[in-house]
Amino acid sequence: MNHFLRTLWMYAFVFFVVRLMGKREVGQLSPFDFVVAIMIAELAALPLEDTSITFSHALIPIATLAAIEMGFSYVSLKSNWLRNLIDGDPAVVVRNGQILDTNLRKLRYNVNDLLAQLRQKDVADISEVEYAILECSGQLSVIKKSQHRPVTPQDLGIETKYEGMPVPLILDGEVLFSNLDKANLTYQWLLGQLNQHGITTPKDVIYASLNSQGEVYVSPREDIKPVDIYDNI
Repeated sequence: MNHFLRTLWMYAFVFFVVRLMGKREVGQLSPFDFVVAIMIAELAALPLEDTSITFSHALIPIATLAAIEMGFSYVSLKSNWLRNLIDGDPAVVVRNGQILDTNLRKLRYNVNDLLAQLRQKDVADISEVEYAILECSGQLSVIKKSQHRPVTPQDLGIETKYEGMPVPLILDGEVLFSNLDKANLTYQWLLGQLNQHGITTPKDVIYASLNSQGEVYVSPREDIKPVDIYDNI
């Protein structure tokens, strides 16, 4: 039980610290963030592996690291020099279909890595690439040449309707009443929409949403057979 409680407390504390440091810490990590994350993981493991180590021996260093990370993040917002020192600079590795081998050598980034990341971006032919930029996080950003980009309605001169973010109405069987209120809709209206889809209760729905065109999307549980997926108000 003692190990269980120590694990629970340490999990809660580390979770709180990571949340406090912001979304960047759990997204694409810079080298500085990566080091902080590794050190926090190591420090959090110490009192769990050895019960003779008190929590304060881990909590204080973790809190110190979090404070340093947050401090550097704040200062880097004000200083380009410090931001470049901590995060580094993005580097162009492909320009106008040409691999910049000088930059590859500086980054110790080989051609096989480049080709693999291009394939992950659905790019098989380097000649189609206008720019490929290795970001500070290690991710590759790819900008294709204009003639190889997908055709858009703007290219064809076609006017399109505005598409906002769909409003979730049901998540895993739970009705989001706050979103219904924001959309000026009622629970009875929602039940009526579900009935049109052959569904009698929100508990049978994994997800339901309303888009900007007034269409209701309903994804029922696997054992529920819907009548129709889309319907207009």
